[in-house]
Amino acid sequence: MIRVVIAEDQKMLRGAFASLLAFEEDIEVVAEVPDGEQAWNAIQLHLPDVCLLDIEMPHINGLELAENIRHAGLPCKIMIVTTFARPGYLQKAMAAQVEGYLLKDEPIDYLIEAIRRVMRGERVISTDLAAALFMKEDNPLSERETEMLRLTKKGMTTDDISNSLFLTRGTVRNYLSTAMQKLEVDSRQQAVAIADEKGWL
Repeated sequence: MIRVVIAEDQKMLRGAFASLLAFEEDIEVVAEVPDGEQAWNAIQLHLPDVCLLDIEMPHINGLELAENIRHAGLPCKIMIVTTFARPGYLQKAMAAQVEGYLLKDEPIDYLIEAIRRVMRGERVISTDLAAALFMKEDNPLSERETEMLRLTKKGMTTDDISNSLFLTRGTVRNYLSTAMQKLEVDSRQQAVAIADEKGWL
């Protein structure tokens, strides 16, 4: 029996995954959760064979969760399901050594067979995503600049970031300004949008 934890923040899609997998005699859904934090708790509790993770979830996203699983040395297979064919996301997923990376619009039969294939030791990537592996674009942002944009994406102001990281407002503005120059945009919101689209945040 292949024991699966599903982490997906869209309730309807999460329920659909669980219901369809329940029809398979060799697959058991041991938990279905709406965010990364609950997923991490469920994974540690149930120690599933396969973790089916959405990328963009509250609290802990799917890629961060994959890294947590690897750092903890848990033996479960990791499958990312996403609506985003972003090269940056795929590169991060490969770095976390995930076994599956699938688009959500794949047929359910493809997902079910992919679960069985990763249990046999294979790696499964949606055909439409495979091309993204060859489209790698180096991230020009430093770790600090990336952090500034990530916090900006969360709605934090210059003062918020300054207080949170114990930096002067001028230092925060300098990091953001450099990030904007590197991405050739006129505003921090545009910088966030581009960096996010490329999977760098």
